[in-house]
Amino acid sequence: MVKMKDYLVKIITQAIKHINYPEVAIQIEKPKLQQYGDFSTNVALILSKSLKQAPKKIAEEIIKNLEYDSEYIEKIEIAGGGFINFFATDKFFLRSINEILEKKSEFGKSNLYKGKTANIEWVSANPTKPLHAGHGRQICLGKAIANMLEWIGYKVIREYYYNDAGMQMTLLGKSVQARYEQIFNKEYPFPEDGYQGNYIGDIAQEIFNKYGDKYRNSNDIEFFKREGEKYNFNSIRKTLERLGIKHDVFFNESDLYKDGSIINIIEEFKKRNLVYEKDGALWLKLSEKLKQDKVIMKSTGEYTYRLPDMAYHINKLERKYDLIIDIFGADHSDTYKEVLSGIELLGYDTSKIKVIIHQMVTFRSGGKSLKMSGRYGTFYSLDDLINDIGIDATQFFFIMRSANSHLDFDIELAKEQSDKNPVYYLQYAHARICGILRHSIEIINDFDQINLSDVDFNLLKNSDEINLIKELVKFPDEVISASIEYEPHRIIGYLNSVAECFHRFYRNNRVLNPNDITLSLARLNLCLATKQVLKNGFDIIGITAPERMERDIQ
Repeated sequence: MVKMKDYLVKIITQAIKHINYPEVAIQIEKPKLQQYGDFSTNVALILSKSLKQAPKKIAEEIIKNLEYDSEYIEKIEIAGGGFINFFATDKFFLRSINEILEKKSEFGKSNLYKGKTANIEWVSANPTKPLHAGHGRQICLGKAIANMLEWIGYKVIREYYYNDAGMQMTLLGKSVQARYEQIFNKEYPFPEDGYQGNYIGDIAQEIFNKYGDKYRNSNDIEFFKREGEKYNFNSIRKTLERLGIKHDVFFNESDLYKDGSIINIIEEFKKRNLVYEKDGALWLKLSEKLKQDKVIMKSTGEYTYRLPDMAYHINKLERKYDLIIDIFGADHSDTYKEVLSGIELLGYDTSKIKVIIHQMVTFRSGGKSLKMSGRYGTFYSLDDLINDIGIDATQFFFIMRSANSHLDFDIELAKEQSDKNPVYYLQYAHARICGILRHSIEIINDFDQINLSDVDFNLLKNSDEINLIKELVKFPDEVISASIEYEPHRIIGYLNSVAECFHRFYRNNRVLNPNDITLSLARLNLCLATKQVLKNGFDIIGITAPERMERDIQ
C-alpha cells in the first residue's frame, strides 16, 4: 500500500528539483481541521526565506510542477500564508482497510528506531514499605512508555534501581526490631522517627512465627533489616505483577559501594578540583551550573543521595544504551538536575538521558480527599486501589492526563460501569464490535474465512464510513508522535476519537442487513478493522480488550 507521506515527499521533491529550487527537508503533517485536507506541508514557507519570494507564489509554482496520481490525490489547495494542503481520494483510504486487516496486531508498529536500545528505569521505590496509591502514576506511566518505545522499534530494558543502602534501611531494621520486642514487652520503646505502618507489625509477627524468641534482645539490626527488606520487596513485586509489570534488571545501590564506584567518583572530583570541605562536609562545586554548591558527603561521613545517583547514572551511560529514561515524581524536579550536572562535570555526555517528571495525584472518594502517608500510620495502598477499581481502571486513570499536569483521581468515577467512565467508554466500543461480529454468523456463514479480495470496500461511501476509515489510518502516525514525546495520554485521546467515529457510524448505519450481504460484508470488515486498532491501542497503553461487557450486545 502507498504510504501517503512518503509519496508526497517524493513528488514534492521531484517538483522542487524540476523548478531548480534549493533542496530542503520536507515535512508532511496532518491538519487538525478537516477543511484543510488530509495532509499538509509548509515547504513553501521554508523556501521563501532563501528565495526571498512570497510563500504563496512558491506554493503555486510547486503545485504547477507536481506530477501525481489521481487515484491517490483528489485535489490540492493553498491555505494561509502558503501551506499546501492535499485532499486524498476516498479510494486511497478504502485501501487502508486491507492493510489493517492483513497486519493485525502489527498494524501501527514501525522500525523507526530498529537496532536501538532504550533503558527505562522507574518505580525504584525504597523497600521500606509497600507501594502506596501515589506510586501508581509513575508505575503506570512507565509501563505505557516502555510499550510505546517497543512499538517504534526500540529494544527496551526495564530496570528497577534497588535502594538497599542508606539510613532509611537501618531505620527499617530498627522499626521491625522494636515491633518484634513489643511482642514480648509492650513497653519496649519504638524509634521516634521509625516506620509506623501496620505492615511493620506484620513483619515482626512473621519473624516471631518462624523464630520464636531467638532474636529477643538481639543487637543484630542487619537481620531485622534483611527480613523487613525481603517482606517489603516481595510485596512490591507482587503489586507490580498484578499490573503486568516485570523488570529485566534489578540494580542494587549497595553494589555501588562494594565495587568502589562512589569512592572513585569522589577521587575524580578531587583530581579535577571540583570539591572542597566546609563545616566538616564535602561540597561539590555546582554553583556555575545551578547557582549553588551541594553537599555530597555529610560531616558524619554519610553520603547524600546525589553521590550514589551519580555513580548509578555513570554505570548506565557506560552500558551504552541509545536512550536512557528516568521517571521521577515532582519532588525530584530539582534534584535530578544536580545529579546530571555532577556527571557532566566529570566529562560525561548526558544528552541520551531523558528525565520525565510527573506531577502529584489527589485521590478523591465521596467528595473527600484520601491522604497518602509514607512513614507514619496506615495509608491507602496501591493494592487497595486495584482492589477498589480493578487493574484496567488503575492503569488507565493514571495515564489519561499529561504527566506534566496535576491529576485528580476520582475513585467513584473509576468504579462506574457507564459511558461517564472513560476507560469503560473505550472498552465498550471494542466489546460492542465483538458482539456485532458474533451476530454476523446469522447472515454470513464463515465470515472469518472470507478472502479480503472478495470484499467490495468501494461500497463504503457515506461520511460516517469514510470519517471512521480516515481516523483508523492515523494510528501509525499517532503512535510515532506520542511515543517520541513519551506521552501515552495522546494515544488515549486518539482512541477516544476512534470510538466516537465508530459509535456515530454504528448509530447511523445498519451493519448487518440480510437484504444486502455485500454491503454487510464491507461494513463488517470495517468493524473488524476498528476492533483491531482499538485492541492495538489498548496493548500500548496497557489495558485489556474485553469481548463482552455488561451492556454488550448478546
